[in-house]
Amino acid sequence: MKFFLDTANLDEIREGASLGLADGVTTNPTLISKEGGVDFKQHIAAICEIVQGPVSAEVTSLDTEGMVREGREYAKIASNVVVKCPLTREGLKATGILDGEGIKVNVTLCFSAAQAILAAKAGASFISPFLGRLDDIGENGLVLLSDIIEIYSNYGWKTEVLAASLRNPIHVIEAARLGADIATMPFKVIDQLFNHPLTDKGQAQFLADWHKSGHQ
Repeated sequence: MKFFLDTANLDEIREGASLGLADGVTTNPTLISKEGGVDFKQHIAAICEIVQGPVSAEVTSLDTEGMVREGREYAKIASNVVVKCPLTREGLKATGILDGEGIKVNVTLCFSAAQAILAAKAGASFISPFLGRLDDIGENGLVLLSDIIEIYSNYGWKTEVLAASLRNPIHVIEAARLGADIATMPFKVIDQLFNHPLTDKGQAQFLADWHKSGHQ
């Protein structure tokens, strides 16, 4: 399973890359806005210089024509840019057009297996089911992820399943158990994956015993 960082913060992306745990990056308008008044295209270009894998840049137009126009512009920023389109009728029309031009598309805001089927049929390179947001309204996001993976396994679709809106290590573990192609998460969740009290306790004990025996 590949790890993508769900952030637009360059420091977090550099840290993830230095750990060898940033196979790609997903951004959205909210994450970009958190970085202050940055120039969008320049910021995406900076991310693409740090990470060699796919970097998702989301369109903000609501109509197909606008999405396609933005998508073509974003694709020129760097060879690893992936255009992010919403799972709407207009978004899937744009997905088909961009895919036909050889531009990869990450179809985002997926909340049902039916939507995921449509995205794959439209030519999406990635489908992004949002687990955490479903959990927030009392639905089980992992059930959706499982359904999509099962359905996709029946066919030769190129679409990779990108588990999104991951809020904690359990989400990551379960996404891996189910066989998601990619998990995208905030840097803090990657950081949490390292943590275990017995690791800290064991390391402290080993060092204490080492120093007790006269070593410095």
